[in-house]
Amino acid sequence: MRRSRTTAFVPTRSPAPTGAGGGLLPTRDLAAAWILVVLIAVPAWALTIGQARDMGVEPGTMGMALPLFLLLWVTMMAAMMLPSMAPVALTWVRGIGRQSSGWTRAARSIEFVGGYLLVWTAFGLLAYAALAFTGGLVNDHPTTGRWIGSIAFLLAGLYQLGPLKHVCLRHCRDPLSHLVRYAGFRRPARDLRVGVHHGAYCVGCCAGLMVVLIPLGVMNVAAMAGLALVIFMEKLWSRGLLLTSVMGVAFLVMALLAPFQDWLLPGLQGSMPSMDGM
Repeated sequence: MRRSRTTAFVPTRSPAPTGAGGGLLPTRDLAAAWILVVLIAVPAWALTIGQARDMGVEPGTMGMALPLFLLLWVTMMAAMMLPSMAPVALTWVRGIGRQSSGWTRAARSIEFVGGYLLVWTAFGLLAYAALAFTGGLVNDHPTTGRWIGSIAFLLAGLYQLGPLKHVCLRHCRDPLSHLVRYAGFRRPARDLRVGVHHGAYCVGCCAGLMVVLIPLGVMNVAAMAGLALVIFMEKLWSRGLLLTSVMGVAFLVMALLAPFQDWLLPGLQGSMPSMDGM
C-alpha cells in the first residue's frame, strides 16, 4: 500500500538523519567519521578566520579578484558545510571503499568531493557578482546600503519559508533513499554526478542563508559560525524543520529593522552615513 505524504511541508519534528534509526553508519564508524570531519573542518576554519582577520568586514568583494574570492569561498564552504553534509559524504565514500581499492578508491572519492565543491564554486560566481553589484551601489550611493540590507533579509526570509527550501531540505534530511538512487547512476563519472547532484540540493537548501552574508559581511566570522550552526541543526536536528521556519520569520523581522539599525548591516557600512547624518 502506498503511503500518503500529506505532511510534506507541515512537520516540525522528525528523526535526525544521524540519530537512532538513521541507518547511515554504525556507531563506531560514525564516531571515527566525525573525528575525520573535525580534522578537516578545523584547518578550514583556521584559514577562514585568519584571512577574515586580515581583511576585516567591508562592503562588496573587498577588492578581491575573482580567483582569490573563489578560493576563499570554497574554503569557507568547506568549513561551513562539511559537518552538515558529512553523513551523506562519508556513507558514499564508504561504499566506494567496498567496491574499489588503492588509487581507484582515492580517485573516486576525490571525484565525488570535487563534484560537490564544483556546485558551490558555481554558486560562488553568483555570490561574487551580487557582492560586486551591491558593493558598487553602496560606494556610489551610501544610503542605499540600508535598503539593500532590508531586501537581502526579505529575500532570505521568503526563501526560508518557501517550497524550494523545504524540497531541498527534505533531501538533505533523508539522504538514505537518495543514496540508493545514486547507486543506480551509470558510469562514466558516476561519482562526479553524485557529488554535483547532492551539492545542488545542498545549495538549494542553504541559498537563503547565504544571501544574508551581503548585509552581514562575507568575511564576518561570527555570521559564518552562526549560519554554519543553523545549517547543521536544520539538516541533522529532529526539530530542524521548525528551526527553518523560525529563521525565516526572524529574517523578515530583520528586513523591517534593517533600514533603522546599523548593527544589522556590518557588511554594508563601509561608506554608509549614520542616521543622524541622514
